[in-house]
Amino acid sequence: MANQTPKRAAAEERLSQVAAHVNSTGSNAVLQKHPDDIVVTTALRTAICKGGRGQFKDTPAADLLHGAFTSLIQRSGIDPSIVEDIAVGSVLPPGGGATEFRAAALAAGFSEGTAVKSLNRQCSSGLQACVDIANAIKCGMIDIGIGAGVESMSTQYGPQAVTEFSELLEEHKKAAECKVPMGVLSEQMAKDKSISRKDQDKFAADSYKKAAEAQKKGLFDEEIAPLKVKYEDPKTEKVSEITVSKDDGVREATFESLSKIKPAFAKDGSIHAGNASQISDGAAAVLLMKRSTAERLGQKVLGKYVAASVVGVPPLLMGIGPWKAIPVALQKAGVSKEDVDIFEINEAFASQCLWCVNELGLPMEKVNPKGGAIAFGHPLGCTGARQISTLLYELKRTGKQVGVTSMCVGTGMGMAAVWVAE
Repeated sequence: MANQTPKRAAAEERLSQVAAHVNSTGSNAVLQKHPDDIVVTTALRTAICKGGRGQFKDTPAADLLHGAFTSLIQRSGIDPSIVEDIAVGSVLPPGGGATEFRAAALAAGFSEGTAVKSLNRQCSSGLQACVDIANAIKCGMIDIGIGAGVESMSTQYGPQAVTEFSELLEEHKKAAECKVPMGVLSEQMAKDKSISRKDQDKFAADSYKKAAEAQKKGLFDEEIAPLKVKYEDPKTEKVSEITVSKDDGVREATFESLSKIKPAFAKDGSIHAGNASQISDGAAAVLLMKRSTAERLGQKVLGKYVAASVVGVPPLLMGIGPWKAIPVALQKAGVSKEDVDIFEINEAFASQCLWCVNELGLPMEKVNPKGGAIAFGHPLGCTGARQISTLLYELKRTGKQVGVTSMCVGTGMGMAAVWVAE
């Protein structure tokens, strides 16, 4: 962009402050290992499947979560009785899913002594769950915990997921803006920020290409825990047991094919089903503890949690959340954007993700190297936890170390976290 906007100038200023902080503290500090580091010893996810028509369409959220829990226990070899707390991010279940998630933990083999909570910070729920557990360990509340995320958009997505506002909220301008649908918000943002459909479709096509190539090469296999589920064939109505081990939303899509899709939110709009995140089902789980605990238990360290940020932005500009959250997380971690090897930024919409990347001045080759939610889906509460396994395994595979996960959040927020792979 030739002319720098005030907000871009503000972002650049924040990133400059981050760089100054890093220069004063030493950019290698984040790579040093300490006994009190909060480390990840296991991170995994189920496959991500198409909402309403994919292989998980008949599987409840709690059953997906049970599968992730069972796989985590098996893969880590952890004694489930020593896991003290589990936080599960989820957006759509009635009652926040608190009852069935506790049940899923017990059915998976965790003891009565393992506490469970559900939480909802919309699209960042999975990340918030992991950060909550990390902070609980850091302050000494617990020693070992699991951050997780799950969503069955097949069974729980729809108009009923949006709460009716009271007269008090409806009459408050800013409050009322919180209920504007995100597709409508993103369409307006694309127009206000002059993000062309051509650029959005190119970004989306790249996401599909990267994901398809990664899947073909087996680059997701290490992070995905296969899950047996019951599936009813929509044509024959025959129910059978299948094993799901690959994301079923990944498909071939080109700029040319995307350019033919009709806009979804306005006749003259630029956002459509091909350049926005897919409605999906999936679960993810992350095992966290101090480095000293991991060493005592013989747990192999996959990576460590460094710092996180959560910020607010105008409700009508909810898509800019990563633009504001990432510099804050970098500053807290004491690293600059140049120190970061991979940015996993949720592709809620091509428009908002592309804008954030451009405004932050991030090299496109560092962003979502295996594709993102446009290509393989965005199970709302799952994504923040899913990104951690995707990031850490890719950093490890490529011999790199520092990564960031981030996403925009409905009603106008953003969240980000810094991680280091080992």
